Amino acid sequence: MNVRILALFSGILAFIVVALGAWTRLADAGLGCPDWPGCYGFATIPLSPEDILEANKRFPETPYELGKAIPEVIHRFFAASLGLLIIGICILLTSQKAENKKNILLSYFLLAWVCLQGLLGYLTVSLKLWPQVVTAHLMAGFFTTIMLWVLYFRIKDFELKRKKWNFSSYFLFLLSLGIFLVTLQIFLGAWTSTNYAALSCSDFPLCNGQIMPDANFSGGFDFAQPIGANFLGGQLDHDSRLAIHLSHRYGALIIFLYLSFVAAVIYKSGYSKISLLLIGLLFFQITLGISNVVFHLPLLVAVGHNIGGLCLITYLSVLRFRE
Repeated sequence: MNVRILALFSGILAFIVVALGAWTRLADAGLGCPDWPGCYGFATIPLSPEDILEANKRFPETPYELGKAIPEVIHRFFAASLGLLIIGICILLTSQKAENKKNILLSYFLLAWVCLQGLLGYLTVSLKLWPQVVTAHLMAGFFTTIMLWVLYFRIKDFELKRKKWNFSSYFLFLLSLGIFLVTLQIFLGAWTSTNYAALSCSDFPLCNGQIMPDANFSGGFDFAQPIGANFLGGQLDHDSRLAIHLSHRYGALIIFLYLSFVAAVIYKSGYSKISLLLIGLLFFQITLGISNVVFHLPLLVAVGHNIGGLCLITYLSVLRFRE
């Protein structure tokens, strides 16, 4: 198989894995299987009455629910498939003795990164959705997807001898700063989700009828939450969750203003298509974020918001690191 096609398929699958992870998390199915890598001690989902009875005996503190086990197992199988594809990319690039050694190194770094992602998946379950680990797991999944798409375009450009953009150092700096800011915003979004703070503000553009309601920022960003509790549904009080939500909301405003400026610079530099796509992704993501609040976190919109953020940072990263 052509390694470029395999990298493209892997990049698409990575988006699907992230979407499935968001579905699992937003459906409160993160502990749909309380063990790892199996599910209640079974290789697949327990279905027969006997297996379900045995599952409840093994984990009496986590009663078996088929509706929660399904998204969890599907997410795991797709994630495992992605790992196998990345192994295939490493083998193909190495066997073909690709002249671009950077691509080979990137593929093996990807493989090591996916192994780390598997460890974070295990810790997510074993530590009962501890927000620090769940946030790291989500962001690592984003980073996996970014690296796959950067690798795909680097392989494609090398094979087709594409003419380079030759962006100026100022333009590359703007992209780098944009990636940094969006990464922080994604962290805030992940922290919002893992601490169940998405609905702490019930309206928009105000928050519970106020511009800046009282919020506990020290509590919201206390990264020393004790291990041991079951974090399904969250453990923080309302004011702490409110602080997280507000941080993500005002962070979105900063991202909107900054990336609008970057898009204007790109447009004036003669790259109109790149600029318009960036603006389109930005407006799409902002619209989904507002819709999450206005419509009280519908599942499809919330999953779309995750994918929108992934599209945005992947696009910026490809622009910055493609060459």
